[in-house]
Amino acid sequence: MPDYCIYPLGKKSVALRKSEVKRACDLLAKGYCKEFEEVHAASERQATERFADITKNNNIDRDNFLAGAGAMPLIGILTAVVTFIFWRKK
Repeated sequence: MPDYCIYPLGKKSVALRKSEVKRACDLLAKGYCKEFEEVHAASERQATERFADITKNNNIDRDNFLAGAGAMPLIGILTAVVTFIFWRKK
C-alpha cells in the first residue's frame, strides 16, 4: 500500500501520494497545509477516511484526558475533607 500525505483546508481534506510533488505544490499555493501524519491506504478515498478516523480518535482522547484532569482535583479535595472529618473524631 502506498503512503499518502494529507492536505486539509477547513473541513475539506485531500490525500496525495508522497510522489505527487507537483500537485502538492499546487495545493500548498492554494492555502492547504500538509499534515504531519502520513497514512497507508489502498486509495485516496480510503486515506482520507483513515485520516478522519485518526482525527476523530485524537479528539476523543483529548476530551477524555480533559475530563479526567478536571475530576482528579475534585477527588483530591473530597479525600482531604473526608480524612479531616475522620481524624477530628478520634
